[in-house]
Amino acid sequence: MTKTALITGATSGIGKATAEMFADHGINLVICGRRQERLDELRNQLSEKVKVHTLSFDVRDKKDVFAKLENLPQDFSVIDILVNNAGNAHGLAPIQDGDVDDWDAMIDINVKGLLYVSKAIIDQMKERKSGHIINIGSIAGKDVYPNGNVYNASKFAVNALNEAMRYDLNEFGIRVGAVHPGLVHTEFSEVRFKGDSEKAENVYKGYTPLYAEDIADIIYFMVSRKGSVNIADLVVYPTAQASATILNKKV
Repeated sequence: MTKTALITGATSGIGKATAEMFADHGINLVICGRRQERLDELRNQLSEKVKVHTLSFDVRDKKDVFAKLENLPQDFSVIDILVNNAGNAHGLAPIQDGDVDDWDAMIDINVKGLLYVSKAIIDQMKERKSGHIINIGSIAGKDVYPNGNVYNASKFAVNALNEAMRYDLNEFGIRVGAVHPGLVHTEFSEVRFKGDSEKAENVYKGYTPLYAEDIADIIYFMVSRKGSVNIADLVVYPTAQASATILNKKV
């Protein structure tokens, strides 16, 4: 039976790569993000392979999230796989110099947004007693580093929520797992450095980072296991990285 996956943050990076990977394996898609033009481009790219529906919303907007996810078109109303990928980092400053607006954005997107989307989808999975939730965390949710503070806190929350979901949803046969990547070459750093592309690109110099496709491949592996197997928690580094603060750069 053909499955349907809903992916947040699908307009770039890991979310986009995951949508492409799923489409290659015949999984229908609900792709979500804030940039409708990018969603349209991705839908046009993938619709020759699978059915694709787009939803443009900001995960911080609770009313819009529930309104759209609780009124999906009939062909996309059964969500078998939820990939909670939307997330970001704003700034890289010691806590005493942090920008409160940056803090709000990270907590609202990385934590509350994940909760809103999950809540909107979990009820139908609970009724069917089946479903699979993949939460995209970060090594920042396992290993605190200088100037990470609120971003670390938001990703530690994702790690905790992943465990809590697995515990609470166990009785309903819903699989829950997380991937916690190290350094992945995406638009992530450009967002963190607020559009400073030179600083963002320097993050990835001197070693071979992970790429979005590497994480997408892992996510597909997780969701393609037989129903009696749940991969609960994965930390993934590029070979050059040993922890949040240990990186073998050749420059």
